[in-house]
Amino acid sequence: MKIAILFGGTSEERDVSIASAAQIVPALRALGHDVFAVDTATGRLPPADERKLLTSKVAPQPPSSGDMANVRGRAVALSPAAFDIREVDVVFLALHGGSGEDGRIQSMLDLAGVAYTGSNHIASAAAMDKDLSKRLFRSVDVPTADWLMAPTTVDAVTASLGWPVVVKPNRQGSTVGLSVVRAPAALAGAIDTALRYDSEVMVEKFIPGREFTVGILEGKALPVGEIIVPNEIFDYQAKYQAGGAREVFPADIPESEARTMQAYAVRVHQVLKMGAYSRVDFRRDAAGNAWCLEANSLPGMTATSLLPQAAKAAGIDFPELLERICKGAIKPR
Repeated sequence: MKIAILFGGTSEERDVSIASAAQIVPALRALGHDVFAVDTATGRLPPADERKLLTSKVAPQPPSSGDMANVRGRAVALSPAAFDIREVDVVFLALHGGSGEDGRIQSMLDLAGVAYTGSNHIASAAAMDKDLSKRLFRSVDVPTADWLMAPTTVDAVTASLGWPVVVKPNRQGSTVGLSVVRAPAALAGAIDTALRYDSEVMVEKFIPGREFTVGILEGKALPVGEIIVPNEIFDYQAKYQAGGAREVFPADIPESEARTMQAYAVRVHQVLKMGAYSRVDFRRDAAGNAWCLEANSLPGMTATSLLPQAAKAAGIDFPELLERICKGAIKPR
C-alpha cells in the first residue's frame, strides 16, 4: 500500500505525535509499504528533514505557548494538494490533540474521499469533547465521575462534587492544563490555567484509586492494563518520560473486574461510534468500582504506548497491529 503518515501539527501534543510517527514510519516500511511522512504544520517532509524530526524526543513538559506560537506562525495550509493525498491508499493519522484528533482533519479527508485510520469526524469530535462524551457514557450506563462546567463557583463545587476536584480543559489530551485542586482557594487559578488551552473547562470529582486502560481493536476489547504512577495522576511527564510510569498487561485484578471494564470500554466505543481502534481509560476506587475517565480516538502509537502493549498482551505484535489498522481503514466506513 501507499501510505501517508500525518503527524506533528500545531497542538500541544505535537511532540507526542512526532514520537508516534517515529515508530510507525519504519515499522510500515519494514512491512514493504510505500510510506511518506507529512507534518501537518509544514507539509510533506524530504528524507533529510524526516530523519531529523523523527529522531527527536518528547520533552518532560508540553511545548510552551511561545514554542507553539512559532510553529503555528510557520504552519502551512493543509490541503489535499499539499501532499498528493489522492494518490495514497490510506492516510495513517499519527496526530494527537487539536485539529488532528477533534474531527477537523477527518472532515477534510472525508471530503477528499480518502481512507484514513481512526474514527470519523463525528466520533472524533465527540470523544475529544469530555463534557459531551461523559453524557454519552451515562446514556449507556457506564459510570463516570460527576462534573460541572466552568464558570462555576466554590459553593457549587462544594455542594455538588466535594473536594478534591480535577480541573481540565474540556477538549485537550495528555493531561495538558490539568490540575488537581484540593482547596477552594486554588479553584480560580486552576480554571485560569485550563483556559489557556481551551475555551471550555471541566471541573470533575476526583476519584482516588488505581488507573486502568482498555484498548479496543476491531470492536473487541483487548486485555486490561494497569498504569502505576509515582503520583496520583498519570500526568504528561509520567506518560512520556523514561521511568515515569509502569504499565502492567494484563492487569492484576479479579477476572470479574477486568470483564466489567472491558464491557464498559466496548459500550463507550460503540456509543461514540468510533472506528477500528480506540482506548478507554478508567479509575478503580477502593471498593473495586470502575469509573470511566475518557475515550481516545487516536491513542499514542509508539511500540511501548498503551494500545500496542494491550495488543501485545493479546498476541498481536506492533507491525501486525499497524497492518490491521491500515486494512481496517480501507473497509467501507
